[in-house]
Amino acid sequence: MELPYAEPYKIKMVESINRSTKEQRLKWIKKAHYNLFNLSSDKVFIDLLTDSGTGAMSDKQWAEMMIGDESYAGSSSFLKLKNTVKKITGFKYFLPTHQGRAAENVLFSALVKEGDVVPGNSHFDTTKGHIEFRKATAIDCTIDEAFDTSAIHPFKGNIDLNKLENVFKKYPMEKIPFVILTITCNSAGGQPVSVKNTKEVSELCKKYGIPLYFDAARFSENAYFIKKREDGYADKTIKEIVKEVFSYGDGMTMSAKKDGLVNMGGFVALNNKEVFKQATVFNIMFEGFITYGGMNGRDMGALAVGLNESTEYNYLESRVEQVAYLGKRLVEYGVPVQQPFGGHAIYIDANKFVPTIPRDEYRGQALAVELYIIGGMRGVEIGTVLADRDPVTRKNRFPELELVRLAIPRRTYTNNHMAYVAATLKNIYDSRDEAKSGYVIVDEAPIMRHFTAKFSKI
Repeated sequence: MELPYAEPYKIKMVESINRSTKEQRLKWIKKAHYNLFNLSSDKVFIDLLTDSGTGAMSDKQWAEMMIGDESYAGSSSFLKLKNTVKKITGFKYFLPTHQGRAAENVLFSALVKEGDVVPGNSHFDTTKGHIEFRKATAIDCTIDEAFDTSAIHPFKGNIDLNKLENVFKKYPMEKIPFVILTITCNSAGGQPVSVKNTKEVSELCKKYGIPLYFDAARFSENAYFIKKREDGYADKTIKEIVKEVFSYGDGMTMSAKKDGLVNMGGFVALNNKEVFKQATVFNIMFEGFITYGGMNGRDMGALAVGLNESTEYNYLESRVEQVAYLGKRLVEYGVPVQQPFGGHAIYIDANKFVPTIPRDEYRGQALAVELYIIGGMRGVEIGTVLADRDPVTRKNRFPELELVRLAIPRRTYTNNHMAYVAATLKNIYDSRDEAKSGYVIVDEAPIMRHFTAKFSKI
């Protein structure tokens, strides 16, 4: 008989998680103003709010935690990380930060000014937030296939070259500081970007004299999809694919809490010396000295190991295929999800799941809350709440997709947990016709409201 797949690791330490009753969860979510971010972790059974910093580190990473050099300037842990980043990405210059949005803050402070436009593929919330905070505009140039959750396209994160060139033709070059290519594309459902598209975007950027930067939080998972789906890459190693992808860009921001396999950390990596010098000023101002940038030496050591581990095929196969395991179970149950499945999460199509709830009553948020009430799981809405209000009109922006993201922490849960999640969603889906109303926002921040907004049930 054919041998079944087995994970390429064994468990060395476990953490207890608490079950609760439906009655308890109803009380807790009401007290949290129906915002899942406001729940304390002890009130969550399976936490799929985010894959950012929630994964498990390896024994080799923990070993690095014991030998970290905590020198303020020029620590050996910094040098270890710097050399690792250069080896894996090919970028010459390196600035550590405490996480991905800090890396965005440092780089965008140097490059983005009022009145600018920043095209890209479905900017994530913090990226768009950092752009709009500076009174600039984020322009989505993702291919149309990304917005049809039932369409099967191997690289739904790709940029539409016509859309991008139209932006280049419409705005003067000095108003476009860079293009940002997110790999994988989170807001489109964790969808990958092909090497072919990356190269084409790069060539178009060069034609117009505009730099190309990567939001590379999940660059390893993106490389895995390239190896599995793109012609000519099946025999390439993950590290070879990664090196080629980054060779087409001018720099990157990284939330190391994803494919860095650490609980805290990030960085900016660049080829342009002048941009590096500008960014250095803001790195010192916002993060700390340039050889620690908000990270401990021990965290930098663990990240150096994590970057090497995450760019190995065996790890990625285990990681991405667990996400697919959940996706396949949901498809079997008829639950509408973004397909093909992404690398870090399953995205439920709330427009198809609960069309009976009006869009201005935040159907994605309503579904996410129901998932918690019924099963004790915490996901997150990727839809109208996250899209924020238009900075000029202050009206809700209604994106093409209303999604609930179930982000799976790395090396943390078993497939039994995934089966539990799937069964819970099946039960909710079977009773979906009963859902008639959602929520109203009673309090919100002026930007990136989804983190702290308060809701009231209609």
